[in-house]
Amino acid sequence: MARPRLDRPTNAELAILRVLWQRGSGTVREVHEAAARDEKVGYTTTLKLLQIMVEKGLAGRTEEGRLHRYWPRVSESDTQRRMVADLVERVFGGSTEGLVMKALSSKRATPDELERIRQLIDEAKSQQDGEEAR
Repeated sequence: MARPRLDRPTNAELAILRVLWQRGSGTVREVHEAAARDEKVGYTTTLKLLQIMVEKGLAGRTEEGRLHRYWPRVSESDTQRRMVADLVERVFGGSTEGLVMKALSSKRATPDELERIRQLIDEAKSQQDGEEAR
């Protein structure tokens, strides 16, 4: 089986990144306790994942005495953007429409979400119109 690409975190790495994005940083114990609320993993598994994430450039580490403090080296927004772009290419053959149509037909959007989607569409149209006018 192929190894995951370095810029595409695994599900376990994403769970840890969510903790780090929320907290800003944390020791192995702090990250483990926060991540273990959702999924039962061992302390040594959390430690190993954090070490791998440092190697992959997903997290950074500093030493504070005997403790190691970890922090995210990638932003949540950039990670989401890369993963969505990859999903659009691999699953939907590059079709943004395919992704949006499947997302809207798979899970009911709230009225607020639909309004925000409409706003994003309007913004995208305005940007396109501006580029065409140049």
